[in-house]
Amino acid sequence: MEASLGLIFLVLIATMLAVKSSFLSWSGAAMAFLVGLCTALGFGIKGLLLMGAFFLSSSLFSKYKKINMVEFQHIHEKGSTRDWAQVLANGGLAALAGICSILSSDSIYLMAFGIALASSNSDTWASELGSLSKKQPISVRGFKVVASGTSGAISFVGTMAGLLGALFIAVLSLLLFETNTKMFFFIVGFGFIGMLIDTLLGAFLQAEYRCARCGCRTEKLLHCHQETTLSKGKAWMNNDVVNLLSGLLAVLLGTALY
Repeated sequence: MEASLGLIFLVLIATMLAVKSSFLSWSGAAMAFLVGLCTALGFGIKGLLLMGAFFLSSSLFSKYKKINMVEFQHIHEKGSTRDWAQVLANGGLAALAGICSILSSDSIYLMAFGIALASSNSDTWASELGSLSKKQPISVRGFKVVASGTSGAISFVGTMAGLLGALFIAVLSLLLFETNTKMFFFIVGFGFIGMLIDTLLGAFLQAEYRCARCGCRTEKLLHCHQETTLSKGKAWMNNDVVNLLSGLLAVLLGTALY
């Protein structure tokens, strides 16, 4: 009982520090507390450390990109301060794996936890670090050169960053939980596959809008102080939905083949 209370207190402190550092909005903090709580109860302090490593690295990269790439603010709907939807999209599956682990000690839930975080981390590193590439990315839809930061586009730097992001989570899982070799490669492989699925969804189904005033392609509903027009994808398929679906597909594929 005391150990559980200690973990809850640790999650609360970490959440408040994230708000103070502008990594989370207040709605994001509330969701992060729930995600962290499920993780802590399911996987203990080791699960929290793995979740924290993902969150801290991705948040720092997002902050760095925001400082050095101001133009992305015209494309992306949201900034580097994560709200509840972003936290749920990137940590919700890991939290669900934590709940399942409370109910069952089957190791497959630990692997699902690892794949979920590896997929989110792979996509985040690919997006944030790939956007810093000196060469503009190529859209997988039409294979044309597009502006940096465009969803559904790939670059060599971004792809390698995505692979390293999945590997980062897999290595930490190996060190913290002493996972077997098979689970290690599944976390790397399907974490990376989750990033690739995210790219495909971003290219073909994610909503993209056009500003009638400046012609800019953006994820925002408002640009230049007026409403934008949907030019591609489904209106309900925003970046958060894409992140959640890609992670879910990666976890389902990984656990089905394990």
